[in-house]
Amino acid sequence: MTVIDISASVMQFLLAFIVVAPLLGAVAALLPAPPGLRGKNPDQAVLRHGVTVTGAVLVAAIVLAVGFDHDHPATMQATTDISWIPALDVRIHLGIDGISLPLLLLTALLTFLCALYSYFKLPAGPSPKAFVALVLVLESGTLATFAVLDLLLFFLAFEMVLIPMYFLIARWGGGQRQAAAWKFILYTLLGSVVMLLGLLLIGLKSGTFDMVALATDNGRGLTTSVQVIAVLAIGVGLAVKTPMWPLHSWLPDAHTAAPTVGSVLLAGVLLKMGTYGFVRILLPAAPDGMRTFAPYLAAFAVVGIVYGSLACLALARTGAKGDLKRLIAYSSVGHMGFVLLGIATMTPTGVNGALFANIAHGLITGLLFFLVGAIKDRYGTADLDTLAGATGAALYGRAPRLGALLAFAAIASLGLPGLAGFWGEMLTLFGAYSPAEGLSRPAFRTFMAIGAFGTLLTAAYMLIVVRRVCMGEHPPHSRLSPDDRAPRTADGPEPSATPDGSEPSATAGARSATTPQLADIRTYEAVAWTPLAALTVLAGLWPAVLLGLTDPAVQQLLAGGKS
Repeated sequence: MTVIDISASVMQFLLAFIVVAPLLGAVAALLPAPPGLRGKNPDQAVLRHGVTVTGAVLVAAIVLAVGFDHDHPATMQATTDISWIPALDVRIHLGIDGISLPLLLLTALLTFLCALYSYFKLPAGPSPKAFVALVLVLESGTLATFAVLDLLLFFLAFEMVLIPMYFLIARWGGGQRQAAAWKFILYTLLGSVVMLLGLLLIGLKSGTFDMVALATDNGRGLTTSVQVIAVLAIGVGLAVKTPMWPLHSWLPDAHTAAPTVGSVLLAGVLLKMGTYGFVRILLPAAPDGMRTFAPYLAAFAVVGIVYGSLACLALARTGAKGDLKRLIAYSSVGHMGFVLLGIATMTPTGVNGALFANIAHGLITGLLFFLVGAIKDRYGTADLDTLAGATGAALYGRAPRLGALLAFAAIASLGLPGLAGFWGEMLTLFGAYSPAEGLSRPAFRTFMAIGAFGTLLTAAYMLIVVRRVCMGEHPPHSRLSPDDRAPRTADGPEPSATPDGSEPSATAGARSATTPQLADIRTYEAVAWTPLAALTVLAGLWPAVLLGLTDPAVQQLLAGGKS
């Protein structure tokens, strides 16, 4: 069933346009604007160009989704297959199915919202031309990663995003941005070198780099030893990008230093490239190798879940001087642990849960980083102790709508039923309860129990963040009873003394009433954030819309191309 019947040639054009248009837009952003389009402010003109290009890509992605045949989501659609390097049998092979389509839409949506947000709130840094061009190159590389069906093209697209993200952090980031950018690039490049060796091993040993052919062959053309080596090599590169504990240490620094839109794209889109590679390449092409490493992958995943949650709890406690942006970054380590756990089960339930958790994390954590960026702009800091302040000085008292939206995003992140975060975690835990044949059921049930414990820790630190940032903390007060602290005279109650015994000022008792208000949610912020909040609710209430796309494709992928 298609919502609108669109011809195959138009679908091919739309997918090619989605991948290529941002790259062409990046080149155009660096060129001098035509006289009629310069406007009064050249900086605003190039930012408007970014909004236009990303908006056109989003519209094309929506039309592609509308024309997608939802009755056959396991079939590759909108395919283009052109010979590129005949000697190596490398082809420009594009296509989408129920696994890649949601990630394509998520990438197009988040990039457009980031471009729109930057039009009104450009991060401090060099030329806006360079900023827009880098964001567009980043979008093109990410979209290509989810659309290409050739191993070498996948690697090129996978690497294409590193340089623009490096410069976004290094040139438009905050404190310690140079160190964070170098750490990001070194970790990911070293992982990618190992991954390339694994991709070449699979391609040369199987005789093809075509991902569809490899999925259909289901590893039958590769010996078990080759599969084990390939999974180890490729898995390291993908695990760095995911990131999996203990290869995660670049992530908190990168998020803390990155500008707001950089953090949104890094968490909402780039992390998904690693987990997508596990599902698209390793599960179907090297199933025996994945079965060998699945218990280790699950073990690292649940350690990451607990570790990320404990790190967040440590940052959230009073007096820790924890950075709210860093806390959200560590929460991503835990959330991506659930994705890896679902993949490690090698079951349709677990893999569907992983794909659902991918989309939910992109929506919710993207919204959280938008909100934290707005809070940092208003307060001038993301330090939790400063943000907590005294009652009346926190968000509910100073910017109630902003506080309410932060509380909503935090509740969604902890996996409240009825919101998007719930389904991914639940399905991955169900998958761990009954893993694929050949995997140790007692071990995976132990992993399930540890993962379930991690959900409790997630709820704990998210509720602490809501209490401290949104509600504030009570200032120290005397242990005397209320009657002793406010003795009554003939003329009425006397003002109580301050903790050091001095007389309070005339306005001390009305501190909360006179606390300066912060700017609440602005119009452009509401426009950029509302789609993420709405989709979080819709995905939570109607998960079948997303699962109806992914499940047939996952079933076929795990069955070796047989439906």
